[in-house]
Amino acid sequence: MTTTLRPAEPEQRRRGGARARRFHVCVNGRPVGETTLSTDARFGPEAGRIVALRIDHDQQRRGRGTVAALAAEEVLRGWGCRRIEVSVRAQDTAALRLAGVLGYAVRNRSMLKALSDVPPALPEGSVVRPMTEAEYPGWAARRRDEYVRSWTERGVPEEQALAKAEADDRAALPEGLATPGALLRVLEAGGARGTAGEAVGDLWVGRRDEDTGFVFDVRVAEEHRGRGHGRTLMLAAERECLAAGLEWLGLNVFAGNEAAEGLYAALGYEVTEVHLAKPLV
Repeated sequence: MTTTLRPAEPEQRRRGGARARRFHVCVNGRPVGETTLSTDARFGPEAGRIVALRIDHDQQRRGRGTVAALAAEEVLRGWGCRRIEVSVRAQDTAALRLAGVLGYAVRNRSMLKALSDVPPALPEGSVVRPMTEAEYPGWAARRRDEYVRSWTERGVPEEQALAKAEADDRAALPEGLATPGALLRVLEAGGARGTAGEAVGDLWVGRRDEDTGFVFDVRVAEEHRGRGHGRTLMLAAERECLAAGLEWLGLNVFAGNEAAEGLYAALGYEVTEVHLAKPLV
């Protein structure tokens, strides 16, 4: 039997110039599922994505998904893509197993936590204050550089990573420090009661949707790591979200950052989605 992809609709052009198309997965010309492919507006036309892949229940466990995924790679190569990405729900073990067999590597994970009704207490001597106008430019430049490096270390070309960083900033921080809903905070520690301590880290948290906040960035200065300040910043993020009436708090963690993954798991965050990628050669 021959498994092929057959266009189910005309090619679509989406915001940012991304192209997309839905296909029937066919066996000997008979539809047995669907897949949707696109290029990624965040990274540009060289990054392709399997947006969705579904095989009818009675056709599963016959290798249809594997062949359809390989056929999707060929379509995206034909579009000029040099990298393919896919996001898989954490509980979809079959899809994660298939991605591993096909050579995809985990790039980052989405995590989520249900917030308690009671704001967590911060350690004694810890003070979280708003970031100042004077601090913002240095923070923004440092964060952008680290963000770009996080992507390039995972195979994204530097120009694409920089374009994504700039696009993300335009979307999430259009007015910089004055952006409504963007909370930029600095953690001070070590000061005596009633006095300022030393700035040891910073936090950017904001609203992702109606009831969910998101930690866009959290950092402890290198010389202050290993002292629990990362945990304090994450507790501060929870406090900020609860004060804003939010019920959930999400974040992204890059693969390989075992210390961060361990901290988030200990604080009650659970992986909701796994993001994988592979080069198209």
